[in-house]
Amino acid sequence: MTQGPGRFEYYLIQLDEILRKASRSENPALYLYQNDARTKFFMLEGLSKLYEGLHDSKTFGKLKKEFKSLEDLIGEIDYYDAFSKDFLADPEMPVTVRMFTEEMRENKLAELNRVLLKKKWINHDPLRTKKIRKKLRKPKWQKPEKEIEMIRTFYERSIKEINEFYVNTGHRFTDIESQVHALRRKLRWLSIYPQALQGAIQLTDSAVPDEGVKKYLTPEIVNSPFNKMPEQGNNPAVLLFEKNYFLALSYMIAALGKLKDAGLRILATAEALQGTQFLSPEKALSRALELNKQGVEGLKDILDRSGRLCLPYFEERNIDKIVTMPVKETIAPPFFHAEDTAGEAQA
Repeated sequence: MTQGPGRFEYYLIQLDEILRKASRSENPALYLYQNDARTKFFMLEGLSKLYEGLHDSKTFGKLKKEFKSLEDLIGEIDYYDAFSKDFLADPEMPVTVRMFTEEMRENKLAELNRVLLKKKWINHDPLRTKKIRKKLRKPKWQKPEKEIEMIRTFYERSIKEINEFYVNTGHRFTDIESQVHALRRKLRWLSIYPQALQGAIQLTDSAVPDEGVKKYLTPEIVNSPFNKMPEQGNNPAVLLFEKNYFLALSYMIAALGKLKDAGLRILATAEALQGTQFLSPEKALSRALELNKQGVEGLKDILDRSGRLCLPYFEERNIDKIVTMPVKETIAPPFFHAEDTAGEAQA
């Protein structure tokens, strides 16, 4: 069953298997990192975040915090591991910079191992997932039809918050982490929830003409397997998204991701220079720009390019058009019963 707790159970079963194998490994944290445990924690965090916004904010808020703490740590391991490999392949990058990122990766692995043991995620019977399952029996789960209505409202509220966040930047970015990276994370959640909900959200193409959105429909985006929704399965009611606007969202997530990574590479280099050569933040950033083959305006250029990317997307209100409008305003209904309109969904 995919409703309510069944969605959590889908990922908890996968997580149980990884945690048991990690318990038998010499370095459980490394095992989790190398075997994609982050995706499981990320999906569970996403479900908790979504249901926190639907009902029982106390229960799901605690679960979100629990899953997020593990996902964040694995994310930090990935951050330093990726840059240590990247720096190793760059002959102009000082050895001390690479060694710093490698040391930080090992520190984060050690930190994750401590948390796994302390919180009884590994080497314990029962695993912490049993306690989580017990917590999931507390909420009063909604009926599928009501839940779909609530998910639609949640999306509309989330989109409104993203629009407000962007407007508050003044249509220009001045910081990679707190603005560019933060905006991308907010956008990415909109694409993560459908995967986590396992078929409760489907794409529809109402054939509404919009020349403006075509620039986002590149072959890479249109053909990406990540933009395919999970099978509808036994979900009796689903929410419909306009396909082209969802693909435009994916384009923005990917494009902002490339710019964000370029900016973070500079910041990771500067962090390593400060940690090994004891430079001032200003001198470390200046040297990091040189090592990343960027001029003194390099970071500003990335911020400016991020701004130019976002401006038309938000001005055209593309994000507002992802969730379909009421049936009287467009040919696609906001949600439907699978048994009533299965033929329409396949069309």
